Amino acid sequence: MPITDADLAQARTAWGNALVAISRAYEADGIDGARTVAERLLDAAYGYNLGPVLFKPTFANGEQTFRLTRKGALSYFVGHDLDYPHDSGFGLKGWRKVDSETAATFIQGEVAMWMGQVTMIDGDGQATKVDKSWGYKKDTEGTLRIVLHHSSLPART
Repeated sequence: MPITDADLAQARTAWGNALVAISRAYEADGIDGARTVAERLLDAAYGYNLGPVLFKPTFANGEQTFRLTRKGALSYFVGHDLDYPHDSGFGLKGWRKVDSETAATFIQGEVAMWMGQVTMIDGDGQATKVDKSWGYKKDTEGTLRIVLHHSSLPART
């Protein structure tokens, strides 16, 4: 069954809710709780079961800019991994709400791409807005999986 705009909206909402859940788990249960929730996010939303995921996190740089493995993505979300010493845990930042604004979508059968801005609000009401692109593919069970995730801060002019 082809991917729809509604599928993409649902996937973005689920991703945002999971990011908030990682933050809340960290506050309630520490790093172990956050890691468990982050692992669930990676397994439910990302396509590591399909091959490498092309993941360029917002605040990753240097030799570890690109995260093609589940382990690298997990470290970006929760840190605490000696193999990724610069990760502070993006999911641990106290996020409370995530919204997105669509710039454009491309859908062709079981592959889709979304591009727009995602705004994350922390517990103090401070907003972080990022430019994001997600590429999706349906797996053999028909589950929509992220296979491309690129995020960057908007350019300052």
